Amino acid sequence: MDDVRTTVLNILTDLTGSDEVKENPDMNLFESGLLDSMGTVQLLLELQSQLGVDAPVSEFDRSEWATPNKIVAKVESMK
Repeated sequence: MDDVRTTVLNILTDLTGSDEVKENPDMNLFESGLLDSMGTVQLLLELQSQLGVDAPVSEFDRSEWATPNKIVAKVESMK
């Protein structure tokens, strides 16, 4: 599962342009302004492309995807 965590954190770092997602995995990406609706769509597309996780935007619940740790947990539960 470490490979899932590493991949998710690398995707988030690329999308946000910030290493802060690795340094503070409990930070709220939306409240901090690092992730917005467009970034969310890009995140879901990258997760599907790199990890084979199918997370439709229509079923996206921001509270379940708010922090890097929550995203890792969500992706691991979907694999």
